[in-house]
Amino acid sequence: MRTWLAVWLMITVMLTVYGREAQLPAVDETGMEGAWDMQQNTQGEWPDSAKERRMTLTVGAQEFDVTLEDNAAAQALYEMLPLRLEMSELNGNEKYHYLDQTLPADAQRPGQINAGDLMLFGDDCIVLFYESFSSGYSYTRLGRVENAGGLAGVLGRGSVTVELTPAQ
Repeated sequence: MRTWLAVWLMITVMLTVYGREAQLPAVDETGMEGAWDMQQNTQGEWPDSAKERRMTLTVGAQEFDVTLEDNAAAQALYEMLPLRLEMSELNGNEKYHYLDQTLPADAQRPGQINAGDLMLFGDDCIVLFYESFSSGYSYTRLGRVENAGGLAGVLGRGSVTVELTPAQ
């Protein structure tokens, strides 16, 4: 009798555990309704060519193509996508946002900053430049906005929401 009771109890527990696992609802990993499907971005699958190392920068309804650098910081940023950043204004030539986590930094002095440069200041501050100028600061290059001509007008002079998603 004890043997049957033990077997029955074990079967009941197994059915309960496995039955519940199959009924768990799917969870949206992005937390953003309608955002890019996270399953497309499998971590560790860093594209080999510059043609594939791309993302889209969206401000309002305007989209800009971004080619990412082939470095650890750009790869780490790519693996965080999609991102929605509230970027603040600085100096009339850049927008910046401090991330909640750090990226691998390899800062160098570029000397010349160009409109469309996407850089990392320190190890946690993403900077998007919309004007060209000379600079003595050090940055890690993340990428470059390819069609940066209208970037300044779209970004405006105050804070702005910028979305970064993998290129389709």
